Amino acid sequence: MTIIPLQEGIFTVTPTKDFTRITREELKTVDKALLTMAICPFLIVLPDDIILLDAGLGFKEDGKPVIVKLIEDAGYNANQITKVLLSHLHKDHAEGLGYTDNGTFIQNFPDAEIYLQQNELHYALDQIASHSFNQEILEEIASLPNLILMNDDTGSIGKYITYEVTGGHTPFHQAFWFKEDNVTAFYGADNLPQKSYLKFHIAYKSDYDGKKAMEDRQKWEQQAKDENWIVLFYHDISKNVMEF
Repeated sequence: MTIIPLQEGIFTVTPTKDFTRITREELKTVDKALLTMAICPFLIVLPDDIILLDAGLGFKEDGKPVIVKLIEDAGYNANQITKVLLSHLHKDHAEGLGYTDNGTFIQNFPDAEIYLQQNELHYALDQIASHSFNQEILEEIASLPNLILMNDDTGSIGKYITYEVTGGHTPFHQAFWFKEDNVTAFYGADNLPQKSYLKFHIAYKSDYDGKKAMEDRQKWEQQAKDENWIVLFYHDISKNVMEF
């Protein structure tokens, strides 16, 4: 198994979920009223699949989607992605699936199967007033021919991947495990987005069910230590992959 962080950058986030990229140096002077976070999807290379784990924010540079450029910088191309696994549908995890050009939605990963919890999609489409979701993109995602809607709370995807609907950050948020030989990589997505979340046992108000997310973090930390997991942090500014 090969794990490649696709670091899109560091961003400030307003209460209305407007994302602005900043440099690491600008972190020192950023407005303290703003959230700051990294955005880092992951490329997981398995014996039978090349996985994109969450899709990023969907920004472009010089007319090209940033997520596509990062994949190319890692030595692959977007058409090699066989599966995209989505933890949930907040805009910073889903908008990198594609973009609209003259009224037509252009997929960034047209040859990949896109795995998504069906209940998460239904929930997200109902959140018309929420700044966390991009309804235009969600409607396009819902109609994709390569979308695979998941209905089970736990299960497997192929030989090396398992998943669990955890709730917490969103009602139907899900986590993923990748196991090959004696190596286990774990992705708790936004229930465990940063390493610092392990230091403080806090139920965050930004989560749909903060208590559930907190309980999951405590459980996963102990399992990671007992079983020597590799843990992936989507929003950590300093360390996106950590071995326990």
